[in-house]
Amino acid sequence: MQHLRAGRHLDAQLCCQQVLAVDPNHADSLHLMGLLSLQAEQHDLAMEWIAHAIRCDPQPQYFLSLGTALQRQGRLEEALKTFGKAAQLTPDAAEPWRRLGDLLGELKRPSDALVAFQRLLRLDPGNWEAADKCASLFLQLGRLEEAVSHFGLCDQMQPGRVATVKMRALALFGLQRFEESLAETRRACALEPADADICNNLGVVLRRLGREEEALPWFDRALELRPNFPAVFTNKAFALTQLHRFSEAFALYDASDAIDPGNADVEWSRALLHLSTGNFEAGWAGREARWKASCLSMTNFKFNEPLWLGKQSVAGKTILIHVDEGFGDTIQFARYVPMVAALGARVILIVSDALQPLLSELTGVSECHPLSTDKLLAFDMYCPISSLPLAFGTRLETIPAATSYLPMPTKSRLQAWEHRLGPHDRLRVGLVWSGNPKHKDDHNRSLALRMLSPLLDLDASFVSLQKELRPGDVATLRDSGIVDLTADLTNFVETAALVCCLDLVITVDTSVAHLAAALGRPTWILLPYKPDYRWLLDRDDSPWYPTVRLFRQTKTREYAGVIDRVRAELGARTAAWPEHARR
Repeated sequence: MQHLRAGRHLDAQLCCQQVLAVDPNHADSLHLMGLLSLQAEQHDLAMEWIAHAIRCDPQPQYFLSLGTALQRQGRLEEALKTFGKAAQLTPDAAEPWRRLGDLLGELKRPSDALVAFQRLLRLDPGNWEAADKCASLFLQLGRLEEAVSHFGLCDQMQPGRVATVKMRALALFGLQRFEESLAETRRACALEPADADICNNLGVVLRRLGREEEALPWFDRALELRPNFPAVFTNKAFALTQLHRFSEAFALYDASDAIDPGNADVEWSRALLHLSTGNFEAGWAGREARWKASCLSMTNFKFNEPLWLGKQSVAGKTILIHVDEGFGDTIQFARYVPMVAALGARVILIVSDALQPLLSELTGVSECHPLSTDKLLAFDMYCPISSLPLAFGTRLETIPAATSYLPMPTKSRLQAWEHRLGPHDRLRVGLVWSGNPKHKDDHNRSLALRMLSPLLDLDASFVSLQKELRPGDVATLRDSGIVDLTADLTNFVETAALVCCLDLVITVDTSVAHLAAALGRPTWILLPYKPDYRWLLDRDDSPWYPTVRLFRQTKTREYAGVIDRVRAELGARTAAWPEHARR
């Protein structure tokens, strides 16, 4: 062992051979011969020696060595079982759990790796490496609260490690604790001011806080430190877009192409900007990058049949049109389905399960299946529903903008909702104030219900269309006087029926906005300063929906002024409500 530690491998081998000449089953010497073979990268020979040692005396350390030999040969599952045996023999020893955790991480089994490192941390509470591995795995698994806690533990053990502070900031960002994330990112920057990643992260946090002007210098600093940093070009372009500095944003996307050509995230972001600014030709084509964009989680259907984007004739063919984005996108682009049928195609539609009952009655649809279907479908070609505007070469002036294109609810459903609502003696106004909290732009588009309180003293009957309530809105809704019948909104068909019994829908940018507008109902949509591409810029109408009125934030980017304008318009409408309807 002294020879081995001193690097005198030949002398160590001679000693072992002398021992084995006296006792061929001397386990320590057999194990040492295995270690010497490992160091010489003679893996098969190493396993023979170590296996012999285990047969003579199954020591936990021998199993660890055998596991290492197996791991180096790429026999990872066998190595895993061997490390597990070592842990079984000495459950209170730290090293087997460390080896298990590392190998499980290599095998891309983060949940199991986390269990191993948690066990290691319990056995050795001061083990910084175990705490760091736990923190990183919690982050990888999306268990962000625990990630923040464990990165904090790492920081207590070894204060001032920039990587720890940086990762804790990222976990806080994921929890939407942006002020704390900003403080940690600033701390990381103080520790490592020349780190381009940290400078970029600072810009991202500031941008997320709506402080784009402050974010821009940090993006510039990141590019000074690393001129060819593709993510910074995109992040800075986002910030400029929020500030309505569109030409500068386009220039950044072009600059990004020069250093990272073919980047799908850049193509996607630039496409949305083209659509926002009315350049539909470039926008629809660019949106096809969504299938490759890492910033999106698209379900890419794998079909053997050809993709249809408007080039081939579909007359006499069966075409499968499938959902590819959210509820609102599906409702908006469902207007094209009858147009495909009008070309002579037989249309099979696959949509989200929640939308299937509504869209199964859409004009031109031969079959409509939920996304969960396992039925085998026969068709000649396919098209994602969000690619239909591209297939039809849609331009601003050629948007198919029928006042109503969704199937109308049945008379019995309408009567049921009229009965629930009671006498129609005041203007009925549906309200939606928040969308999906997981939406990347939710912080810009959603409101707390209390912000709509200036509307509620008007002479109208307010009806909630808000299906999912956030905790902060529960008490507000209970005390608001808003009629809440959402327990009966079991699907989009029921929501459509309720909407058709209302005189007006006031909503933030959610699927209900599309539903109400596609039913031809008067719909007022509250929009952030930089809205989703489909609402374009600087106009209070929508070329997609004739019955929509848009209420936009100004440069101040606050909703109080928007609500004031809505109140003024709604007040005028309630005042004009027919006198005979009040009796």
